[in-house]
Amino acid sequence: MEGSELMLSGNTLERRLQLSGIVLILGLLVEAVALLGRGPLAFIVFVGLGGLLLLAGIAGYLLSLVGPGSTNV
Repeated sequence: MEGSELMLSGNTLERRLQLSGIVLILGLLVEAVALLGRGPLAFIVFVGLGGLLLLAGIAGYLLSLVGPGSTNV
């Protein structure tokens, strides 16, 4: 198996949840790096890019739970 096949599973719900988690972690990393910076540009990156990635990850997570690919348990 290749690396990309090991990372993302075949199940649609699990794949969406994994992608949402990756986007959330990326947003947290951007915010952590932006905290090291000084000045107004670091704040704009923190709020703009980091906040956007966090919101996209949360929205993707919630939409994957209620989307058409989810199953009732």
